[in-house]
Amino acid sequence: MANLLTRQVTAARRLLLFPAPSPGSAATRRSSYALPTALVRRGGLVGGRWVEIPAAFPVQDPASGEELGRVADCGPAEARAAVRAAHEAGAAWGRLPAKERSVRLRGWYELMMENKEELARIITAENGKPLKEAQGEILYSASFLEWFAEEARRVYGDVIPASANDRRILVLKQPVGVAAIITPWNFPSAMITRKVGAALAAGCTVVVKPAEDTPLSALALGELANQAGIPAGVYNVVPCSRQQTAAVGEVLCTDPLVAKISFTGSTATGKILLKHAAGTVKRVSMELGGHAPFIVFDSANVDRAVAGALASKYRNSGQTCVCTNRFLVQKGIHDKFVEKFAKAIERELHVGSGFDAKTTQGPLINEKAVEKVERHINDAVSQGASIVTGGKRHSLGKNFFEPTLLSNVTTKMLCTQEETFGPLAPVIKFETEAEAIAIANAANVGLAGYFYSQDPAQIWRVAEQLEVGMVGVNEGIVSSVESPFGGVKQSGLGREGSKYGIDEYLEIKYVCFGGL
Repeated sequence: MANLLTRQVTAARRLLLFPAPSPGSAATRRSSYALPTALVRRGGLVGGRWVEIPAAFPVQDPASGEELGRVADCGPAEARAAVRAAHEAGAAWGRLPAKERSVRLRGWYELMMENKEELARIITAENGKPLKEAQGEILYSASFLEWFAEEARRVYGDVIPASANDRRILVLKQPVGVAAIITPWNFPSAMITRKVGAALAAGCTVVVKPAEDTPLSALALGELANQAGIPAGVYNVVPCSRQQTAAVGEVLCTDPLVAKISFTGSTATGKILLKHAAGTVKRVSMELGGHAPFIVFDSANVDRAVAGALASKYRNSGQTCVCTNRFLVQKGIHDKFVEKFAKAIERELHVGSGFDAKTTQGPLINEKAVEKVERHINDAVSQGASIVTGGKRHSLGKNFFEPTLLSNVTTKMLCTQEETFGPLAPVIKFETEAEAIAIANAANVGLAGYFYSQDPAQIWRVAEQLEVGMVGVNEGIVSSVESPFGGVKQSGLGREGSKYGIDEYLEIKYVCFGGL
């Protein structure tokens, strides 16, 4: 076994080299042109086999615009085949002792850790985030396989005292069945393992539909799943282009063999999937859009608030569902906060290719994302907002944008009414705690919220009143494998990670044992 793993790890470190770019091209900003051949797959994964089909779509490096390769453009037929494969594998996987499922998941985790550098390079290549952030994502991603490998052995039933002496009441927990996993591009590895780890631990099988911008990470995970001994059909992947996405999504949400849908993405798309799933009354988990407030009260430690703001807003260039979208700063410290925040942005944030060691801000995923940031800035400035720093595209290329800070922002501006998903920090000045809470809770979504205060009574009041699923108190980063991740209002349904995450993939069965 040790020799086999050694050969697998050695193979995973062979590199696929791309032709060197011409001098002066956008791609020369990258410091690496290598992807690991043993982890790069171009076909779909159905029933344990790599499926090549004539149609293919390009995967591009958002930093340079160069094509990284072409991936099988799976359609409804491949999606149905993947569902059937998952269904056929489900009975055997669900009957495996929990300890055995735990061992397989643990093996998958260990292979991720052995190949963490190669997996991180794939993320940076297709997503654009700085390599250091990609390395952090792989550790975070792998941790869900480790966590749920342990949770697999803790799916407990119950015995309930009966009202009659000749009966016993038992409660069993059983896997729901085939789960369709639809994931976004901003965390192309972690959003998969957070769902799939729980599903497989519970005894479910899965069909993964990764985002069209970042399919290589999902396929690399499939290669490692095969190496780890995850049985054929338990983990399936159907990559597809944007043109095929609606049709594939409809299949996954309407096929009667699919029992569960788990989706991370926009609220608008989530509503469409909910309508599809309603026809067969499927179990649904949704982690949808956010509009996170970040409140800084007069009692706050300003330096810590600035550090938290920097981390919360500009991680992954502002392209995270829990990143701050609105800064609310109390009148007494407003000017001081804005001044220090602007200096921190200019001092600590560096725009560039994700493969450059000094880069903290990579490209946005595509030009459409850049245009939305521009639209929000232009709207705010037209209504009286001031650009403190940044405010325009970066000279590095069409997908790069300067980290931007706006002041004199009001709640009538677009950037305070909808999620920007980019490196834009608008600051609203407020006077009272009640005013801040009202502004924060005015949104129809509620994923995450943050606030800084050193007043214990105020901390309790605000934490309880914020209408969000997750609250960071004097903390700008809240995600962890041990914590339940999810929102309220139109930010979704259900929770992921933590001890609660596995419940999303379990049915409760009541057994009445009579005649005793």
